[in-house]
Amino acid sequence: MSEFIFDKTFEHTTISKYQLCNNEYENCTFNYCDFTDCNFTGAIFVDCTFNHCNFKEAKIGHVGLRQVMFIDSDFTGVNFAMTDQVIYEFHFTNCLLDYAMFYKLKLKGMQFTNCSMVSVDFMESDLTEALFDNCNLRLAVFSDTNLTKADFYSSQNFSINPVKNKLKKAIFSNENVKGLLDKFEIIIK
Repeated sequence: MSEFIFDKTFEHTTISKYQLCNNEYENCTFNYCDFTDCNFTGAIFVDCTFNHCNFKEAKIGHVGLRQVMFIDSDFTGVNFAMTDQVIYEFHFTNCLLDYAMFYKLKLKGMQFTNCSMVSVDFMESDLTEALFDNCNLRLAVFSDTNLTKADFYSSQNFSINPVKNKLKKAIFSNENVKGLLDKFEIIIK
């Protein structure tokens, strides 16, 4: 049985494995909630904010995320590849996204601010106009990725092969442009 939950705040709550399935949450705030191993199948979140939440091992498949903000939250190893791609928008600030997977997603205009994104998988994703503001992208995988107009100006530790990715009008700083040359194994002094 699905529920519609509107304008509610959840504080210091551990969410059980199937508690969210098929429910719709609008204008809700989740503070210090634990979603470890939670199943989000069929859940929809509209205009919601998640602060200091733990999503490790969460099953994010078939979830709707519309105007959702994730702040200071842990998504280590979460697979976003099966999120609902109809009318969606979500952004991350100060989040731990190490080993997360965004394989083949359309993430146009996505914003990642002050995030750790070690070994994140962006293979075949559309990151047109995405913002990577002060993110650590060490070992992040970009392959057949559309990075048109993406902004990497303040991010670091990335390695992007310009031959295998679309980079038209992408933004880089003088200091971080070396991440585009790794493939060529040249020495920059």
